[in-house]
Amino acid sequence: MDDSHFASGDISQPLLLSSSSRRRIPHGGILTPHPDGDNYTYAYGPGGIRGLLRNYYALGCAVFASIGGLTFGYDQGVIANVLVMKDFMQRWPIGPWEKGMMTAVLELGSLFGALSAGVLADRHSRRFTIALACAVFCVGSTLQCAATSLAQLTWGRAIGGIGVGALSMLSPLYMAEISPPEVRGSLMALEQFSIVLGAVLGFWVGFFTRNIDGAFSWRIPLGLQLVPGLLLAFGCLLLPPSPRLLVKHGQTEQALRSLAKLRLRSPEESATDPLLQIEILEMQAEALLVAQTAGSATKTTTIRTELRAWAQLFSAKYINRTSIGILMMFFQQWSGINALLYYGPTLMHEIGLQGDAVTLMVSGGIGIVQFVAVLPAIVCIDRVGRRPLLRGGSAVMALAHFLIAILVRQGETDWSSHSMAAWTSVGCVYIFTAAYGVSYGPIGWVLPSEVFPLSVRSKGVSLSTASNWFNNFLIGLVTPVLMETSAPGTFLVFATACFLGYLWSTYYVPETANVSLEEMDVVFGSSAGREDLAMKHQIEQELGLHDLIHRWTGDDTS
Repeated sequence: MDDSHFASGDISQPLLLSSSSRRRIPHGGILTPHPDGDNYTYAYGPGGIRGLLRNYYALGCAVFASIGGLTFGYDQGVIANVLVMKDFMQRWPIGPWEKGMMTAVLELGSLFGALSAGVLADRHSRRFTIALACAVFCVGSTLQCAATSLAQLTWGRAIGGIGVGALSMLSPLYMAEISPPEVRGSLMALEQFSIVLGAVLGFWVGFFTRNIDGAFSWRIPLGLQLVPGLLLAFGCLLLPPSPRLLVKHGQTEQALRSLAKLRLRSPEESATDPLLQIEILEMQAEALLVAQTAGSATKTTTIRTELRAWAQLFSAKYINRTSIGILMMFFQQWSGINALLYYGPTLMHEIGLQGDAVTLMVSGGIGIVQFVAVLPAIVCIDRVGRRPLLRGGSAVMALAHFLIAILVRQGETDWSSHSMAAWTSVGCVYIFTAAYGVSYGPIGWVLPSEVFPLSVRSKGVSLSTASNWFNNFLIGLVTPVLMETSAPGTFLVFATACFLGYLWSTYYVPETANVSLEEMDVVFGSSAGREDLAMKHQIEQELGLHDLIHRWTGDDTS
């Protein structure tokens, strides 16, 4: 969640204000002061579907940038089919450790890519770094498609993973920085939507190529990864530059031109539009706040300064918030969702389904269920709250895994006489996936961005993303070995993780929906948010932001 449209870093919902307090802006939009005289909200237009359609240019840019998430989802979906294709298994008969390593190296590469991309994106540009990440991804995809040995295929996945990890950080970052405030949440949801869509496409492409004779059965789906990679690599160069990065580099005039284009304002309007001026000043205030908090107000960043900024996350002031970001991604991965996506056909066979077509089709349904479950989550995540969804999702997922473990234990020796148990297990898998889709899936990306105050938010989210990839790597590595050792035991491991996630979300995670930074400070017993507010308030006054607000919300402007 980005809070740039709230003064002083307030991330609570806008107060209920009378229509008489709102000020319509000449070039379109509304500026609404809050009763306290300092806070305010503004919008360039309506929210919801109307807002997305009205901001068609920003929507198109965000949709295009979300292709980065699709590359990750596609790999999740396609590898499940490749691992069980006839030509692939005959060409390279591999054991559980080799299968796990080949799958997991992509996540290991992604961990490196996610951590390194932020430095390049800040020093150069979002678009250049996205294009570079796509180039790395395409190199890895080419190696996978043309592999003549298992080593080449593994290296291809590791190199491709660097690009995937970088895009998993860069795409949502760029989307957040170009989004209008009134539709930012909806546009950010495109990232999760794109990941799930990619998983569905990847799986079913592999499903329909599996009966092609020879190596083309698996080379085609692996080669098709190049299409979104090349499309994003060349297309991103046509996207407008990030206004926030331009401000950070001191290029305020260029930032204003880019912002005007994204907000559908003409060059003439950009010079007089108060909403554009407010948003630019907010970006300047945020950049100065982050620089001052890091101990350097210059554009050059030394290694010592960077390390000191990262070390803040583990200080007494922030450690509780940091642990929530790290543990959120830990429980998201150890819930078992990616084990189902990576090794779906293998797991379906372990729970008693017979026949390749049936096994693959049922496994493909996992992605479809997750795709459908994400949609209601987008609607209810703010209304219901984070904790109730996490608690309910954890309980349902733990119960589903536990029931699967019992059913597999009873029927694994003779599935032919326990067909009902096999299909009941499949039903439990789908129930688990639906519960994940409305809880851990979307909240895993939302919660870390909410618990950190503005000054350390970018690094806190980066560390949380690194936790996601590291645990994703472990899941990909150990799942085949766990399944080989004990299928019921594998599901018990996931059930235990989900149960621990229930205890964690019940007794440790605060409710962050519609919670201001001041309330967040009380929850964590820290003054970090209030200190940020005070510093940002002073910076805003020095920049003249509050004077601009008062000038446009005074009685003489009504």
